[in-house]
Amino acid sequence: MIGNRRLSTYIHILFAFAIVACGGANRGGAAAKSDFKVALLTTGPVSDQAWNAGAYRGLLAIRDSLGAHVSNVQTNTPAEIEENFRQYGAQGYALVIGHGFEYQDPAIRVGPTYPHTAFVATSGDKTAKNVAGIDFTFSDGAYLAGIVAGANTHSNVVGVIGGTQLPPVVDAFKAFEAGARSINPKITVLTAYVGNWDDASAAKEQALAQIAHGADMIFQNADAAGLGVFQAARESKGVRVFGSNSDQNGVAPQSTLGSVVIDLPRAFLVVARDVKNGTFTGHIYHLGAKEGVVRWVPNPALASEIAPTTAARVDSAQRAILAGTLVTKQ
Repeated sequence: MIGNRRLSTYIHILFAFAIVACGGANRGGAAAKSDFKVALLTTGPVSDQAWNAGAYRGLLAIRDSLGAHVSNVQTNTPAEIEENFRQYGAQGYALVIGHGFEYQDPAIRVGPTYPHTAFVATSGDKTAKNVAGIDFTFSDGAYLAGIVAGANTHSNVVGVIGGTQLPPVVDAFKAFEAGARSINPKITVLTAYVGNWDDASAAKEQALAQIAHGADMIFQNADAAGLGVFQAARESKGVRVFGSNSDQNGVAPQSTLGSVVIDLPRAFLVVARDVKNGTFTGHIYHLGAKEGVVRWVPNPALASEIAPTTAARVDSAQRAILAGTLVTKQ
């Protein structure tokens, strides 16, 4: 896709005309006359049942709650990220959300050119006058999932599988390991990265490799690629997995102990309200368990597999996180 420059250029020209003619790719079906325009950029499909799907639900929440005209586009290369940021800025969008760590540098570069547009990068830690980041403190939920994994493993081997080795993913895996070790110091943690966010076959191979090395608990954070981990668990007796970002308990209900969920609609509305009310400033929004944005959601179908003592440990850790006496980000 990257090499096919003529096709990419043609697509970009069509996209530019679509924005000019229609005011944005209005996938949400909002009224075109709304003065409050919000765009979402994702690196993967919003059908991934994970990271990007949650973001799209957040975009629709902004549409429905704030009456915004919304637009969504998938970007596949760094050049496309910056180009689409500029397109939305030029069209007077009030808020443009780049959903992922990789969006923050393009936002910093483009921001000064469009001072009346708020650019936000999720999982970002860089700011400017009109550029903000959102730190979801995903480690809060990952720590709780780790407690469950540490208590439930029979082999004392657990695995973590990510899309790419981005800092927020690494932080979540460290928190998961810390939670597991808090209840089971004997565990061994196997770590693997797919190298992308959409190759489910490669993720399945990574999961099967970890299972072959004894892993019976696997925490995945790999978006569409992560669906391959669920498939590996379904095909392997006694293996349990953990969902991430969205509630993925229904993806493989007989193999999933629970999910670490980010309430992206709630998070996006916090930012969007600031933009619409004129109170937005370039800073880091810290949104985790305390703010009701990150939570551990056990799978009701496998509730009997989590012992009451383990559930009590999870509840105790949750209270400590809310009280600020347990910091999960390493």
